[in-house]
Amino acid sequence: MPEHESAVLVEGIEKSFGDVRALRGVSFEAKKGQVLGVLGPNGAGKTTTVNVLSTLVRPDKGRAVVAGHDVLTDAPGVRRSIMLTGQHAALDDTLSGRDNLLLFGRLMGLSKKTAKSRADELLVEFDLVKAADRKVIGYSGGMRRRIDIACGLVVRPEVVFLDEPTTGLDPRSRQGVWDLVTRLKDQGITTLLTTQYLEEADVLSDNIIVIDKGTVIAEGTADQLKARTGNSYCEIVPVEPGDVVRVAEALAGLMNAGSAVDVERGADRVSVPAPDGAATLTEVLRRLDHAQIPLADIALRRPSLDDVFFALTGSTTEVVDKDLEALES
Repeated sequence: MPEHESAVLVEGIEKSFGDVRALRGVSFEAKKGQVLGVLGPNGAGKTTTVNVLSTLVRPDKGRAVVAGHDVLTDAPGVRRSIMLTGQHAALDDTLSGRDNLLLFGRLMGLSKKTAKSRADELLVEFDLVKAADRKVIGYSGGMRRRIDIACGLVVRPEVVFLDEPTTGLDPRSRQGVWDLVTRLKDQGITTLLTTQYLEEADVLSDNIIVIDKGTVIAEGTADQLKARTGNSYCEIVPVEPGDVVRVAEALAGLMNAGSAVDVERGADRVSVPAPDGAATLTEVLRRLDHAQIPLADIALRRPSLDDVFFALTGSTTEVVDKDLEALES
């Protein structure tokens, strides 16, 4: 991708904190107007990557360009072009939502009149008009997240960094943040979204990178990553849970080259690989009909992003990961 088409360009970034290597040659690109999901377990290096790109941390090696500005040689240019929202809202709890917006507007160089006009627009856009004059300390988690993002949009940024923005939010508030990300994309703003929620990345991201132990270990669309994990599979749920063993026996030839199949204790369903898609499903139905096993449900399913994540990252309980998580926080 030509550099002028990239909103974010990262080449071989390395960063260490003492003896802990947080980033080990991270490289990736994000196109203009794209939502790039950054996945990884705790301590993988996601927050360190965001901190480097937002000029909060200097890399030891490598190069990063954000909105056309080098993070090392033009840090002020980067800061003028971005909005950063972390896991905790950076607000003045003693001020109202409106006053927080006015404060951010004035700090960004807007005149008093322009700051007031922009605050009014954002209060409407983020559905905060009724709470505008209440102190932020009384806001719910979802409202705090909305006003936090609104403050970052007082002056339109080119790139937005959302570092695990839905952590600790209830499902309704999470959906509200998802809607905001979609609106940012509609406005042509590039968004880097770090998250541990697989569904979040699947729903929102145009492209995804997976970081583990300071290295990018996979990159692609959600569909491309799922395809790497394996083919589709057929999931069968018999009417009677006790028939699970009979289902496995009837489908043994499909599951493991004709050998017998062990069924996990307490399981209420059986899954078989479906490399031939609908043809496999048809064969499953033929066999189970012949065995006279009534079914409650049968479906052809694709690997989920959860399957991809666990297949790629494996165990994440090493001591170094815990140390890095503490350093990143």
